[in-house]
Amino acid sequence: LRVGLLSGCVMPLMQGSTMSATVRVLTRNGCDVVVPVGQGCCGALNIHAGDLDAGRAMARRNIDIFLNANVSRIVVASAGCSAAMREYDELLENDPDYGEKAQRFKELVVDVTALLASLPVDPPRAALNRRVTYQDPCHLVHAQRISSEPRAVLAAIPGLELVEMEQSTMCCGGAGIYSLVQPELAEKILARKMGYVAATGAEQVVTANPGCMVQLEQGLRAMGDQSKVAHVVDLLDEAYRAEASTRS
Repeated sequence: LRVGLLSGCVMPLMQGSTMSATVRVLTRNGCDVVVPVGQGCCGALNIHAGDLDAGRAMARRNIDIFLNANVSRIVVASAGCSAAMREYDELLENDPDYGEKAQRFKELVVDVTALLASLPVDPPRAALNRRVTYQDPCHLVHAQRISSEPRAVLAAIPGLELVEMEQSTMCCGGAGIYSLVQPELAEKILARKMGYVAATGAEQVVTANPGCMVQLEQGLRAMGDQSKVAHVVDLLDEAYRAEASTRS
């Protein structure tokens, strides 16, 4: 399966290790991964801020680049980006040159957790004996109706115990640019979320969106917890990499 990976703008800078893990995990699960040259930001933050013209320009650029890349799927490791990209058809519905292209593009876009769950995942041979809890990113569970798939990926990892938190689908307060424009309310929302996280007794919080990762890590620091928030693919990659030590 030849897939095109969105590099995007936030994740390579803030979660570069997760992007590398995504490539390794997809390759391990039979995908030929290409990162098309010329792609750019998905436009989500511009669209959130109401700058639709800039968002449309970014959408057109990505549509051209990925449709010319001869890929079967367009894989995205950021829930906020995949949500925005799956709405390019609405964004460009009145564009005579891109309306049909945007529809074709939308049908190719898939969140990395959904793609892995559909393959299905090649189970790691090493165990991660760890208790984790999963935070549903709003852009994944509400915008794309993707909830069981990330959990299916986590369930494929031997030794991993998933403890569901109360209100896992409630926003963490990140919400694109919301935490920047409404910081006080965002902090209150985050504090409530962190109460649910703490109640699980989990050693680590797992999610599938860079904005959530940053927000949740801020919440952990405020609680005096230095543990690192992980993306779903980070844990799968960790288990795959641990296989070498189990064989030696």
